[in-house]
Amino acid sequence: MLYFVKTPWLLKRCYPRLIWDMPDREKTLYLSFDDGPHPVITPWVLDELKKYRARATFFCIGKNVLAHREIYKRILMEGHRVGNHTQDHLNGWKVRDSVYLDNVREATKHIDSNLFRPPYGRISAFQSVCLRRAPLNFSIIMWGVLSADFDERISPSTCTRNVLRHARAGSIIVFHDSEKAFERLKISLPQILEHFAGLGYGFESIR
Repeated sequence: MLYFVKTPWLLKRCYPRLIWDMPDREKTLYLSFDDGPHPVITPWVLDELKKYRARATFFCIGKNVLAHREIYKRILMEGHRVGNHTQDHLNGWKVRDSVYLDNVREATKHIDSNLFRPPYGRISAFQSVCLRRAPLNFSIIMWGVLSADFDERISPSTCTRNVLRHARAGSIIVFHDSEKAFERLKISLPQILEHFAGLGYGFESIR
């Protein structure tokens, strides 16, 4: 499994129409959570965020929203933002463009947002163009720092270190409110919130 913990500057330059970081606001980080809502993990994440008055962005899978509508509503009621993460967590490199775009459109029936994040970060140039233009008009949100909480080969401390080493003001940071990631997330997220809050950082949702 190959991935970059810190997104290389060259990749950002090659795809300048995708959003990798937010404008550099002093001591502000942008936490994001993919693949929910989950009936246990997402409420736990929301409780942890509340301790620090932190706002985040949740990129939701349409079928999970259908299954857990009350949790989806709680995300919004507590001041966080949501984004579209397709209806069925499709890999844009492995399905036909028409299938991928239809799956995103299906998710728009359940997720009211102009933000989109491609599962696995995999999206073709054609898919990107289609999603960014009318009638969808999505902003495609990528990331600057990957916690790698999904990687079952690494320890929670490595997950924490990935973020502490690379996060800077304006960084978009990826976590996952999923069962696969929870063993690392449940230790890493509280440490990261405590560390950066202690340094005077705030946590905002993506706008």
